Amino acid sequence: MTTARRPASLLLAMAGAFLLPAIGSAAEPVRVMSFNIRYGSANDGENAWPLRREFVAETIRAFAPDLLGTQETLAFQRDELSARLPGYAVFAAGRDDGREAGEMMAIYYRTDRFEKLDGGHFWLSETPDEAGSKSWDSSLPRMCTWLKLRDKRPDGAGVFWAFNTHFDHRGPKARAESATLIRRKIAAIAGDGPALLTGDFNAAPGSKPYQNLFAATDAAGPALRDSYQIKHPDGEPGESAGTAGGFRRGDRGERRIDWIAFTPGWTIKEAAIDRTNRDGRTPSDHDPVTAVLERVEAATAED
Repeated sequence: MTTARRPASLLLAMAGAFLLPAIGSAAEPVRVMSFNIRYGSANDGENAWPLRREFVAETIRAFAPDLLGTQETLAFQRDELSARLPGYAVFAAGRDDGREAGEMMAIYYRTDRFEKLDGGHFWLSETPDEAGSKSWDSSLPRMCTWLKLRDKRPDGAGVFWAFNTHFDHRGPKARAESATLIRRKIAAIAGDGPALLTGDFNAAPGSKPYQNLFAATDAAGPALRDSYQIKHPDGEPGESAGTAGGFRRGDRGERRIDWIAFTPGWTIKEAAIDRTNRDGRTPSDHDPVTAVLERVEAATAED
C-alpha cells in the first residue's frame, strides 16, 4: 500500500501552524509610568535639577515605559529628558499659554511602538478650551494633555487614548471639580474607547477628588479604576504608600497622590510605586508610579 505524498506547501503550512500564537493569546502589555519630576527652576540646593536630571532619566530608563506622563515639566526639562530618552517622542504644552510658558503635562511615547493619531490639551477650569484659564479656588492654571495613539504591534493595544494631568495643590474645590471635568472630557474625546490617565492629583484615596474620579457609576463619564488599589488593596507589606514629600526616602509619609487609572477595555497586570533611591536620596520629590496593562475586551476588563 502506498501513501500519497503531501505537497511541500501543505507540509510547510502545517509546520508553521505550530509556530503561530494561539487564538486568544495574551496581547502585548503596555508599560506605563507617571512621574512628577519637580520643576527645574526651583531653588532646591543639592537637589537642583542639573544635579539630578541624569538620575531622573536613569530611573525612567530602568522601568522602560512604553508611555510616560510627567508633571511639573518646564520646556527645558522636556527637551533635556528627550535628549536622554532616545526612541521616544514627546507631546506637551505650557499651562500658562498653551505653548511654551509654564509647567507641562508632557506625554512621552515610544515611536517604535506607537503612532500619534491626534492630540490636544484642555484646562481644568470652567472654560477648558481657554489656555491659561483657572476656576473655583485653584491657585494656578492647571491642565490636561491627551493623545490618541495606535499601537503598531498586531498583538498590541490597538487604538487608545492617553491623558496626563496635575491637579491644584491648594484648592479642594478645584480638585473635586477637576476630577469630574476629567471624566467628562474622557467621555467627549475617547467615547467608549480604552483610555489611560496618569497624573499628580494632590489628593489621597478616599478624598472627594478620588471619589469623583473613581465612582463606579457617574453620569460625568466612563468608570475609571485605580491600578494600584486593584493590585494592592491592603497596601504592600512593610512599605509606605506615600508618593510625595521631600527628596529623601523617609519623607514620603502615607499619602498616595500619584495615580494611574484606566477605563474598561484594559486589565491590570502589575502596579507599583517605584521607590528608587541612592543612599536614601530620591530622583524627585515624588516617586514615579508604574503599571503594566493589557488591552482586553471590555467584558473581561475587571481582572
